[in-house]
Amino acid sequence: MESPEMPADPALRAAAETSKAWPFEEARKLVARIKRTGKQDVLFETGYGPSGLPHIGTFGEVARTTMVRRAFELLCDVPTRLLCFSDDMDGMRKIPETVPDPTALKPYLHMPLTSVPDPFGGEYKSFGDHNNAMLRRFLDTFGFQYEFASATEYYKSGKFDAMLLRALEKFDDIMGVMLPTLGEERQATYSPFLPISPISGRVLYVPMKKVDPQAGTITFTDEDGTDVTMLVTGGRTKLQWKPDFGMRWAALGVDFEMFGKDHQTNAPVYDSICRILGAEAPEHYVYELFLDDVGQKISKSKGNGLTIDEWLTYADPESLSLFMFNKPREAKRLYFDVIPRAVDDYGAFLSAYQRQADKPVDRLMNPVWHIHEGNPPLPEEGGISFALLLNLAAVANAHDKSALWGFIQRYQPALTPGTHPRLDLLAKHALRYFDDFVKPKKQYRLPTEEEVQALNELSAALATLPAHAAPDEIQQKVYDVGRRDPYKTTQKDGSVGVGQGWFNMLYQVLLGEEKGPRFGSFVALYGLDNTRALIGRAVRGELAGPA
Repeated sequence: MESPEMPADPALRAAAETSKAWPFEEARKLVARIKRTGKQDVLFETGYGPSGLPHIGTFGEVARTTMVRRAFELLCDVPTRLLCFSDDMDGMRKIPETVPDPTALKPYLHMPLTSVPDPFGGEYKSFGDHNNAMLRRFLDTFGFQYEFASATEYYKSGKFDAMLLRALEKFDDIMGVMLPTLGEERQATYSPFLPISPISGRVLYVPMKKVDPQAGTITFTDEDGTDVTMLVTGGRTKLQWKPDFGMRWAALGVDFEMFGKDHQTNAPVYDSICRILGAEAPEHYVYELFLDDVGQKISKSKGNGLTIDEWLTYADPESLSLFMFNKPREAKRLYFDVIPRAVDDYGAFLSAYQRQADKPVDRLMNPVWHIHEGNPPLPEEGGISFALLLNLAAVANAHDKSALWGFIQRYQPALTPGTHPRLDLLAKHALRYFDDFVKPKKQYRLPTEEEVQALNELSAALATLPAHAAPDEIQQKVYDVGRRDPYKTTQKDGSVGVGQGWFNMLYQVLLGEEKGPRFGSFVALYGLDNTRALIGRAVRGELAGPA
């Protein structure tokens, strides 16, 4: 996701002003905002809770925010920044299961994450610093352009001091926003300020005994039972997470932040606190949460759903970006079975982009413009889909990508791993995906007597074609044989067509699956003779049963 020089194309900018692509719809809100406020730059922000490692939701939030940022930059020449903010001053409320020795961290419960020792060998000063480093490495791997910010550094350096003092002045107003959102028991002890205990170093959730805006202090009872009066500045306190949202927006002048639907009910609280502190609340974009394979919300603690590493084991990062771009306000299953379509859809959009050179409106609706920040690469020629590679892996019984390349180069000799690195990568991914997800579920069925006859006729029809027949030529033969009962259909113009049942039978009997690729393309890639041999095995009953 390298940042390109955005094209100063008047036609493209004009198209952006009316584009219905969701990043442009959000970006136009920001254009209206700066016209209203007169700001000379725009600040985008994303938040990160460093109690755990970066995950697929982190990627989605930064990727989607970047898409809005680039859309804004096409619409407007005002400079932009993206701040990735780590809440590393939060107390460690529970010990993550992923650390090597959980018992060693027990003495540090409720301490700020940047005061907890690094449990992963001590390379970093703290647990928070370790996870921050993982976040930065993660973002750098994907080429995001961003600035990193640490809550600990911002609180301790005094960058938040002025706004903390203002929050102290507006203490009662903030309480007036917060208390109605809390239960009766929580109301009795709630304070927007969380002092860091001078005795233990822990983040304390205690009520305030006194608030003194003039002195800039709070008074509370510490863990040893003594009353302590403390300045709220200099990292001695932090704010509860809801007030912290609003305070941070006000202190930094944030113009745009997106968050998941689980924050939606709290957004008015964040906005109100931001306004109480004298700033205009940023523009928001609320996205839906991901679901696992059974429709349950994905949770870091449950470990359900799909991780970044798992996706990248079976597909390219561009396909993941496409998944993030598509319909962010709809709940989507994020599981292994969505990967093949995302891979092939990305390839189709990339090819379409080249045909849209004189159609700026279409180009800005094309996801690859947003995935590649306005500068998509040229697509690789060849037209071999991930679905075709999966089916080829199945029938070829391939164990390494060189076997797949043997079929690919017989079909298109000009293609090589060097000239087609994406195809080479997809061949490797297809083998992994087939072995882990397709092969265990593959189930061939025996053809009926009528299907045996149809398959034999198909084999004979394929025998009439030249060895290097084009996919369309082969597809026509498949159609010709399929125009028979019970598969034939009557088109609106009275002509006889072929129903989906014909292809379903071919997939079930020859490939052991319910769905498959365009059959002519598969045969061209696998080879006419190989396909005829496959049909022969099927009609003899040699394929039926578990693969």
